Amino acid sequence: MSLGFLRRGGRKPPALPDHLMLPLADRDVRVAVKASVRAVRFTLRLAAGPGDPTLTVPATARLGEAIAFLERHRGWLAERLAKRPGTVAFTEGALVPLRGIEHRVVHRPGARGTVWAEPAEDGAEAPRLVVAGAAEHMARRLRDHLVKAARADLAPAVARHAARLGVTVEPKIRIKDTRSRWGSCTATGELSFSWRVVMAPPHVLDYLAAHEVAHLREMNHSIRFWRLVRETCPEMDAGRRWLKLHGARLHGYGTAP
Repeated sequence: MSLGFLRRGGRKPPALPDHLMLPLADRDVRVAVKASVRAVRFTLRLAAGPGDPTLTVPATARLGEAIAFLERHRGWLAERLAKRPGTVAFTEGALVPLRGIEHRVVHRPGARGTVWAEPAEDGAEAPRLVVAGAAEHMARRLRDHLVKAARADLAPAVARHAARLGVTVEPKIRIKDTRSRWGSCTATGELSFSWRVVMAPPHVLDYLAAHEVAHLREMNHSIRFWRLVRETCPEMDAGRRWLKLHGARLHGYGTAP
């Protein structure tokens, strides 16, 4: 989400601070400030996941202009911050989805191993993700487990769609934690995905794999591209719809409380 307005050039003013504080009704919000020689307008962006809003300004911008721009868009920012999903830290008792099913995080410091899933016992509301070892390693171990699960699910999905579309992909896919996109494809066949997609239902991950594989035939989003995606993934519409409606909340998992 972003807002912006065009600014005319002028003499270069003093350097701006790296952030500004904007008072809202319920709190003060830290807004990161980035001056760019490429920018021709003021742009305010709020990422889908956690993190500060970012105000990008032309290199010739003045502090007063930046403050005035934020003041004019105070309501816009407050509204979108209120709609942004909350965060869920990887701590004891947290509910974390895995393949579309919420799991309760359970810490067993004296157990052997790293992380594993257990089914729900009688009366329990959710299956468990059990994390062994010291408490200070819980978040890292759980994140590593989800990254490993994402790779385990994505690799066969990519291979299946590649075979259906008759394309060749690099044998090793890259797993990242991107905020602006769920996956990417290079002209050389290298595919990258966000590990967070493993928290979504399986049909969503399958759609994402099909989407990036189809780019090896059509490096665009033309009608031909979407026909390829649908050809190899009939549930394409359901996957796209789920990401549009619920994808943003996946970025809140694993963040500080």
